[in-house]
Amino acid sequence: MKFKRKIQPYRAAAGGWGSLEATTRFVLDSKAALKNMRNLLRMNKARGFDCPGCAWGDDNKSTFSFCENGAKAVTWEATRRVVEPAFFAQHSVSTLYQQSDYFLEYQGRLTHPLRYNRETDHYEPISWDDAFALVASHLQAMDNPDQMELYTSGRASNEASWLYQLFGRLMGTNNFPDCSNMCHEASGSGLKRSIGVGKGTIRLDDFDHADAIFVFGQNPGTNHPRMLHSLRHAADHGARIVTFNTLRERGLERFADPQKPLEVVTSMAGTISSAYYQPNLGGDMAAIRGMVKTLLETHRALIAAGEKGLFDETFINAATQGVEAYLAAVDNTRWEDIVRQSGLSEAQIREAAAIYQSADRVICTWAMGITQHKHSVDTVREIVNLQLLFGQLGKKGAGLCPVRGHSNVQGNRTMGIDEKPSKPFLDALGQHFDFEPPREHGHNTVEALNAMLRDEVKVLIALGGNLAAAAPDSPLTEEALQRCGLTVHISTKLNRSHLVPGHEGLILPTLGRTERDRQATGNQFITVEDSFSMVHASEGVGIPLADTQRSETAIVAGIAHATLGSDKVDWLALAGDYNLIRDHIAATIPGFADFNTKCDIPGGFYLGNAAAELRFNTPSQKAEFSNAALPSSLFPQLGDVEVPFTLQTLRSHDQYNTTIYGLDDRYRGVYGQREVVFIHPDDMQALGFTEGQLVDIETLWNDGLTRRVSGFKLVPYNIPRGNLAAYYPETNPLVPLSSYGDGSGTPTSKSVPVKLALTAAVPTQRIA
Repeated sequence: MKFKRKIQPYRAAAGGWGSLEATTRFVLDSKAALKNMRNLLRMNKARGFDCPGCAWGDDNKSTFSFCENGAKAVTWEATRRVVEPAFFAQHSVSTLYQQSDYFLEYQGRLTHPLRYNRETDHYEPISWDDAFALVASHLQAMDNPDQMELYTSGRASNEASWLYQLFGRLMGTNNFPDCSNMCHEASGSGLKRSIGVGKGTIRLDDFDHADAIFVFGQNPGTNHPRMLHSLRHAADHGARIVTFNTLRERGLERFADPQKPLEVVTSMAGTISSAYYQPNLGGDMAAIRGMVKTLLETHRALIAAGEKGLFDETFINAATQGVEAYLAAVDNTRWEDIVRQSGLSEAQIREAAAIYQSADRVICTWAMGITQHKHSVDTVREIVNLQLLFGQLGKKGAGLCPVRGHSNVQGNRTMGIDEKPSKPFLDALGQHFDFEPPREHGHNTVEALNAMLRDEVKVLIALGGNLAAAAPDSPLTEEALQRCGLTVHISTKLNRSHLVPGHEGLILPTLGRTERDRQATGNQFITVEDSFSMVHASEGVGIPLADTQRSETAIVAGIAHATLGSDKVDWLALAGDYNLIRDHIAATIPGFADFNTKCDIPGGFYLGNAAAELRFNTPSQKAEFSNAALPSSLFPQLGDVEVPFTLQTLRSHDQYNTTIYGLDDRYRGVYGQREVVFIHPDDMQALGFTEGQLVDIETLWNDGLTRRVSGFKLVPYNIPRGNLAAYYPETNPLVPLSSYGDGSGTPTSKSVPVKLALTAAVPTQRIA
C-alpha cells in the first residue's frame, strides 16, 4: 500500500463509514477479495472460524460478526502473497533487518521450512524431517531441560497449546514464557489473590443488564472494537459508561455502528461515555481509592444518621475477609496524595463515586492501561476491593471483566501454558500419563530473556508470536535471542524475530486460523477460549497456499516425536486426529468433560467460574480485600531523580500487537507514519518546542545504559501534562528489561520515565 504522511485530527465518530472504507481497502489489497469476503461471513459463526484478533466474545446474533480490525487480521493472514525460498536467496538476513516491521509482514505468507546459514547470512530451504531432526539433536544435547524455553503466542489453539505444554513437561521443564507475561499477567495474579480465579467473572450478556460500566485503561475502538457494540448497546439501554483513560480516545466517545446503514450514511452516532476522566499514567489506583474514600464517608454518615449504609454488609460478612484493614488503609490515604497521583481533582473523583453509588449493578472492566505498571497487581486488587464493598459479584449485570488481548491468550493459560502451574493440574497430568511432572516454577518472559543473556538457554521454540518486537529493551532482547544455540519460530509470516536468529535458526511455516487443516483422519477443527470463559470450535475453510505448510499442532507433534519418540505418547496419532487431543484435555483439565460433544454446541460452551458463583479458591475460602498503600512513586528505583515525563507505549489503529497492517492511526489523526510522540500542547510550549519538530526520547534509569530513540515527530494531543504516548514496537527500546510489575513480572510499558531533546540530525528510518 501507499501511505500519505499527514497529521489531521479525526472529527467523525468511531466505526461508521470510515470503518467500512478501511475494511474494503484491506480486503481488496489482500489480492484475494472474493475469498476474504466469504471468510468474513464465516468469522465468529458456528462451524466457522474464530477471529484471529482479539478475545472479545461472540454475540451469535449479528449478520456480520466481525469488526474492522478483525477484518484486517483475516485479510492480512489470507493473502495470496507468498515468501518462498527464492525470496530468501535474494535477500540476506542483514538486509531484511533494515526493513520496517510493516514491510516484513507485507511480503506475504511463509511457505517452506527454512534454516539459517550463518556463513551466507541467508535462510535456505530444509525438509520437515531434517528440521525436526535438527531440533531434536539440540534438545537431546542439553545438559538439563531448563536450558529450553517454550514461548507461546496468544493465537495458538487449545489443542496446540495443550500438546505443547505436555511436550515441555515430559521433557522436564516449566519454562513457558508467553505473551500474557508481557500484557495481562497482573490481572490473573491480582484476581487469584483476591477471588481465587484468574479470570473475569461476567458473561457477555451481563452488559445488557448493567446500570453502570466503569472502563479503566483501555481503548476498545482499536484493540477490541467489538466491545464498542456491547458498550453502545448498554448505553442505549440507560447504562452509564464511565471511562478512566489517560488519552482522549474517539472510540470511547462516539460510535457509529457499521452494521446500521443509517448510521453509516448519516452523521448519526451513539454516545459511549457519559463521563470521561483522564488520570495520569499509573494514577488509576489513586482514583479508585478516592472513590472508595468518598463512598466510605457517605456510608458512615448514613449509619450515624440511623439509616442503612451504602456497603453490602451481608455480602461482606458472609463472603469476604480483610475489610477492616482495607478501610483503615483508605482512612490513612490523604486526599492530597490521591489528587497528586491520580491527576484528577477531588471534585472529579467524587463525581465518579456518585455515579457508582447510584447504580445497582456495576461492571468494572480494564486492560493494559492498568496491567503494565509496577503496582499493577495492587491496582487490579483495588478494583476488586471496590466491587466487594458493594457485593458486585455473583449477580446479573455485575462483576469483573479484564479484557484479554489475543484471541486465545486466556485459553493458553487454561491449557497449562503457565510457568507456575498449579499442583492439581500437574497431579492430573502426571497421573494420566504416568510420569512425574517438574514441580519447580519455570521462567516468565523477562526471566527467560535474562537467562538467555546469561547463556543459560540452548534452545528457544516460539509457538507463534514475534518475541523480538514484543519484548522490552529491544537491543537486549535481540542480543538474548542471538545467544541461543537454536531458535525455532513457528510462524505464518516473516517478522523481526526471524532476523535475529541464534547460532542456528529455523522458520517453520504454519497454517492460519482461516485455512483448512486436513490431517490423517480428515479435516480438523480447533478450539479457543474468549474473555468470558466461552470455548468455541473454529474450523478454517481456505485452501492452504502450499502443501509445505503445516498446522501448529502437527509441528509441535513432529518436534515431540523426533525428540521423545512414541513410547509414552503417540504424538503422530494425536496430530492426525484432534479429537484424541480433546479426549486427553477432558481427562486432565476441569470443565472439559465431554469436550468433543460440547464442541457441537452452537456458540460454544461455558467453562464456569467459581468466583461468579461466590466460591472463592483462596486460603480463607473467601474473597480477600487487599490493603496496599498507594505507591510512593512510579519509579522508586530512581530515588529523588526528577522525571520530566512518563511515557506509555500503545498500538495504532492499523495494528494488532506487533503486526503492523498499515501506517495510519485514523482515530488519532496520524497518517502514513509511526515515529510520532503525543504530548500536551502546554508541555510542548514550555520546552520551547513546536508542533512537528523531531525529538529524541531518552529513558531515565539506574543501570548506566543509554536507551534512546530519535526522530519522533511532536504531535499535540489531549493528554494530561507530564504524560506522553508513542507507538510500540518503535519505542520498546525505551522500556528497561529490569522494570517490571511487582507480583506479575510484566514490563512497565505504560510507565516509562523519559526526557525529550530536539533531534540534532534527521535519523535514518527503516524502509516502509
